Amino acid sequence: MLQVYLDLMSQPCRALHILLTCTGIPHQVRTVALRKGEHRTAEFTELNPMNRVPVVVEDGFTLTESDAILKYLVTKYNVPEHWYPRQPERRARVDEYTAWHHSNTRPHAARVFILEVLLPAQTGSPVDQDRLTRALAQLEDTLDRLENMFLRRQPFLCGDDVSVADLLAVCELMQPLGGDRDVLKDRPQLRRWRSRVQAAAGDAFDRAHAVLYALRDRRRARL
Repeated sequence: MLQVYLDLMSQPCRALHILLTCTGIPHQVRTVALRKGEHRTAEFTELNPMNRVPVVVEDGFTLTESDAILKYLVTKYNVPEHWYPRQPERRARVDEYTAWHHSNTRPHAARVFILEVLLPAQTGSPVDQDRLTRALAQLEDTLDRLENMFLRRQPFLCGDDVSVADLLAVCELMQPLGGDRDVLKDRPQLRRWRSRVQAAAGDAFDRAHAVLYALRDRRRARL
């Protein structure tokens, strides 16, 4: 059976978890607690010398990197085609977004979470407001491009149906919610897109994000 190593505090891991739940691909989850340093154990380093999640292992085949994993699974298993279309032009649109994603949506949304939640928790220092302001400005530029390029004439990032591109993107844009910041609050077009992705994912969406909601709620309780 497919073995899936993940931590749901990781954005790409949540995207993978949602896909597996939605498609019903048989798998077994092996949680790797990043906060405990379990990704740096000798056992896990043997699986992935880069010490990152997610990782999947199946019949002696080990694969790292979320983009590769998502596309491998939807190509190998009998799942609805909309996740990663077979038609070349439609597939190219998914590849186009995921190539852009890793130098735009992912780092810019993650930076906000790191500055507002992770670094203060690790160091005990207050949020660096100047750095956070710059990070938010970068993220706003990315959100503009999502609206004006990828969602300009279609309900999902790559066409009329949800795809792995939407899962990767939405999980990144949810991450700042751990600091009680909804980065789509003033973005009605992107909020509608998020709602469509959530509806397509069903209960899998909230189950994957439960750990993030709990982090948000703990933060609110301290205020």
